Amino acid sequence: MTRLLTPLRFPNGVTAKNRLWLAPMTNLQSHEDGTLSDDELRWLTVRAQGAFGVVETCAAHVAEDGQAWRGELGVFADRLLPGLTRLAAAISEAGGLGIVQLFHGGLRADPRLTGGATWSASAIEKPGLSVPRVATEDDLLGVIGRFRDAAGRAVTAGFAGVELHGAHGYLLGQFLSAVQNRRTDRWGGSWENRARLLRETLRAVRGAVPASFVVGVRLSPEDWGQAEGLDLDENLMLARWLVDDGADFLHLSLWDASKSSRKRPEAHPLRLFRDAVEERVTLVAAGGVWTREQAEAVLEHGADAVAIGRAAIANPDWPRHIADARWEPRRPPLTRAELRERGLSDAFAVFLRNWKGFVAD
Repeated sequence: MTRLLTPLRFPNGVTAKNRLWLAPMTNLQSHEDGTLSDDELRWLTVRAQGAFGVVETCAAHVAEDGQAWRGELGVFADRLLPGLTRLAAAISEAGGLGIVQLFHGGLRADPRLTGGATWSASAIEKPGLSVPRVATEDDLLGVIGRFRDAAGRAVTAGFAGVELHGAHGYLLGQFLSAVQNRRTDRWGGSWENRARLLRETLRAVRGAVPASFVVGVRLSPEDWGQAEGLDLDENLMLARWLVDDGADFLHLSLWDASKSSRKRPEAHPLRLFRDAVEERVTLVAAGGVWTREQAEAVLEHGADAVAIGRAAIANPDWPRHIADARWEPRRPPLTRAELRERGLSDAFAVFLRNWKGFVAD
């Protein structure tokens, strides 16, 4: 049997039935007020029923001023608990561990949705975005509390854990960035200072939830897309700090898990992170995995689990098939009718038109 289908045990003792992880994906399916919709419930439940050991939500905003797109799941208020509880129960009943991805958009929040100005580490200009105001000390202490409180709601709702979204250039990643963070106070400048917001957020979350609750962080190891101003060696140091701060897992967003590091072309980033943190933490990696062979290669590079994204859209029961080494997953393009059969709403299907060649009609 492939190792992918063996149990995954986190450092705190929580165990998933396999090493296959539904990657967090923007899907625009929740209600305008942040409450869970039946469409989003179905999308995630179908993947749990398809035997993914860990099922992670899309990025869910911890504060109303952090919302980055319409149809975004919220975890910023107690009024959202009924829907979150429904979702956690559905994932658990299907045999999966439910993880909520917690985030704040920072400069990538949408003022049309939040009703207020964006804020971030520094007042930098980015094409297509308004210039954010510079975060105050109160902003930063407040958002740490927002992440902490959101994690507490995830516990109350019955989820197995949360992931702090430090990747893809959202607020936590904006503070990590040497390009986007130009501060000279204790929240900027040195790498230790730029990492402070993420580390203090992790510590606050870890201190507010039970030891049996899984807490992790998603990172972009190097520059890619909206994630900029990142250095591989700094992130290797950060990985060690985050483990010391109580992270149960680190989730590396690689975009293409078959490629070596840009800074060190002779080495795969997973091997570098594995060597940096040794066996003290669970390593998860995402990056264009479609086949069993590709997923097994991710484990061979040093990961403990593999996050499946686009392949899980086209193949909601991907884990059920890979015991057969000859199985080939369905690949795009898919018609909107085929996407509906796979548990996607029309809103999600429309969004997927942004992915070249994914939707056939």
